[in-house]
Amino acid sequence: MLLEVAIKKKFRAIAARFDEHTRRIWAATEASVLGYGGISLVARATRISRRAILVGLREIKDETILPEGRVRKPGGGRKLAVHHQPDLPGRLERLVDPLTRGDPMSPLRWTCKSTRCLSRELTELGYSASSRLVRVLLHGMGYSLQGNCKTIEGKQHPDRNAQFEHINARVTTEMRAAQPVISVDTKKKELVGNYANRGKQWLKKGAARKVNGHDFADPSVPRAYPYGVFELKRNRGFVNVGTDHDTATFAVAFIRAWWRAQGRHAYPKAKRLLITADAGGSNGSRLRLWKWEIQRLADELRLTISVCHFPPGTSKWNKVEHRLFSFISSNWRGEPLVDYATVVNLIAKTTTTSGLKVFCRLDRRRYPTGRKVTDAEWAKIDLLRDTFHGDWNYSIRPRPIC
Repeated sequence: MLLEVAIKKKFRAIAARFDEHTRRIWAATEASVLGYGGISLVARATRISRRAILVGLREIKDETILPEGRVRKPGGGRKLAVHHQPDLPGRLERLVDPLTRGDPMSPLRWTCKSTRCLSRELTELGYSASSRLVRVLLHGMGYSLQGNCKTIEGKQHPDRNAQFEHINARVTTEMRAAQPVISVDTKKKELVGNYANRGKQWLKKGAARKVNGHDFADPSVPRAYPYGVFELKRNRGFVNVGTDHDTATFAVAFIRAWWRAQGRHAYPKAKRLLITADAGGSNGSRLRLWKWEIQRLADELRLTISVCHFPPGTSKWNKVEHRLFSFISSNWRGEPLVDYATVVNLIAKTTTTSGLKVFCRLDRRRYPTGRKVTDAEWAKIDLLRDTFHGDWNYSIRPRPIC
């Protein structure tokens, strides 16, 4: 017993300096010195297996010298699962990707392909493969965990690229002439209350915010409608958080608010204003009310207002989306939007390393839906359509003052 304790203390003192090879050689040396019963005694004291000690004794007897960097002879150790099941990777790949591997009736085609599901299905097929082995094999075959990739945009308009080039040319020309250029759009409406907000934030373990277990679209739940104006040249954002409806009147009212608060001070010599916008929504290219409200704004500001719409299905290319809205979403990730004050403050605190600054305000005015522009009103709009896609590109000039 005393001898076993002594060996245990000795091993603890030097074990950290051993690799697998030197550990079994040391254990075999100790066992050979002790003689009969030495293998069992050393195994109990060090928890090194008897088999490893026997291998060490054999290596001492044969004077085996391992190549540098190796702890076992080539081919040593337990064989990999694929050694005994050479068709395992192929069977696994047919489960993961059944359509391209000629197995459209695979039971996993209609289930979540987790490593546990794959392991269970392989076991039912007669293979031995743990979920960990499945993960290792999948990585080795070039698979990785991936989500959906939003790249398919549907049928593209034949003049899609030409419109992008037209918008770029117009924006470049106006910015060189020191005329204001803004990008506008409505951000996704948000539920206001103690509801889950996508994303994560750093908190102490167990300190996650408790929010409602559901966020069903109940009409009684208040909404926030953030309408954004992004000024390209100065890298400034101006966001109006509406509480009623996202209408064309609401959109133009906020462009008017931006001009009064910032635009006229930044561009005191402005003669015209260029707006880039999506083809749909409250600032849609086919919306009569949008053009009627733009006409009223042009009359008030005494500026010619030009509008260039992005082709249908290309809203993500709008500058306001990835230069303003994306950073707002990042800034409030994981933070419940419990009230309108929280929404406004989080938007206003949004900044970037490139110098983005955002001003935000709350708009509690009512914007009723269903407003129709009559033919008589439409005829009074001083609308000048561009020669290239006048449905997407047009200017509205201020009418003479009577």
